[in-house]
Amino acid sequence: MKLRRKVYMVAGYNTISMGSGRKEFHPKKPRPGLEDYMKEAGQGVLKQIGGSHHVDECVVGNFIAARYNKQANLAGFFPFIDEGLKFKPCVRVEGACGTGALALATGIKSVLAETADVVLVIGVEVQNSVKAVYGADILAAAGWYKERKDGHAHFFPGKFSDRAGAYYARFGFEKTRQAMAIWFKNAIENARLCPTAQEYHNKVEDLMGLGLMRANPKAFVENLNVFDCSKVSDGASGIAIVSEEGLKKCGIPLSEAVEIKGLGMAEYDITKPPADPTKLETTAVAVKKAMDMAGISKEELATVECHDCFTIAGIMAVEAIGLAEHGNGADFIIEGHTARNGKIPFNTTGGLVGWGHPTGATGVHQAVTIWEQLTGKTGDAQINIPQDRPYGLSINMGGDDKTLVSIVYKKNI
Repeated sequence: MKLRRKVYMVAGYNTISMGSGRKEFHPKKPRPGLEDYMKEAGQGVLKQIGGSHHVDECVVGNFIAARYNKQANLAGFFPFIDEGLKFKPCVRVEGACGTGALALATGIKSVLAETADVVLVIGVEVQNSVKAVYGADILAAAGWYKERKDGHAHFFPGKFSDRAGAYYARFGFEKTRQAMAIWFKNAIENARLCPTAQEYHNKVEDLMGLGLMRANPKAFVENLNVFDCSKVSDGASGIAIVSEEGLKKCGIPLSEAVEIKGLGMAEYDITKPPADPTKLETTAVAVKKAMDMAGISKEELATVECHDCFTIAGIMAVEAIGLAEHGNGADFIIEGHTARNGKIPFNTTGGLVGWGHPTGATGVHQAVTIWEQLTGKTGDAQINIPQDRPYGLSINMGGDDKTLVSIVYKKNI
């Protein structure tokens, strides 16, 4: 199935991904709230599209502000962003850590349905409102919460620790750990090139040493160290989804837009464990749907933004895309293929491990990064986009490979 009309993304904007690692962050000092992040991201997009009067609809993606911030009904903040958004149709969507891309999918479908020519999409999360261990309990809602009593105190690190342990057992500990450490190193080095990244200020010299640090199950989880994990983050990202008419309305040339060529969505039963813990089965299905809709092969991809909530998820994503056979994802990474100067650069502004993971914003941030890369707006983090490989791919995952959205983007040549 192909898209019934052309759909584009334009005017991406990221706030700082705030949390430990940023010089501005102090847990005991006042920090921006949900409304502040939404306003900054929203106004950042509106400025690029010529103002709020061009917007037909609004979508906000947020996972669980009702618990982190005791605030619901986030769609009501759009008129706060700009008075010109008053009385516009607005909606809030949720799908755990896959929320941001679900917000994008919602905007894409509005443009396809011809109910809108310009949709303002924002993803936002403020998570540093509680201590990390309490946040782990909040984030457990992204999984089957009835497992919470039997789960690890750090619920999702525990889930992916189990996946890592299964992967070690089947494909070898040393090789897998080496690849996970390289993934971490690449993430931090890429984040150092992006001023909005949470790890932008990271000055550690021996990143491989940190990445190879042995897991301490007494302090954390059995098979992951803390550097294998994305950090607690606050932030927002925004982008506009537009039709051809919307491009004209906003006065934006094709060279400043990326075309959406494929959208793949997939869901797995939240009450069931993965059939094979060494595979991201739902991810693979969503990616295939997106690639099939776009009518392209993996060889045509120039870059990928994948959901590396943990470094082991990066290895499994490489395999889910089909870039390496099952069990060979670690080799693909060790050989340098996912580095920014490799065969197919991944997560060029740091991904979840390096840029940060404000859960409701992550999928939108991925889209902004690919939009920036394909339009040459990434600054120091810019990579080469070959003429014969004008496509980018994003993968946003909610829960433990449960709610998946994958999108294929094309550079306008």
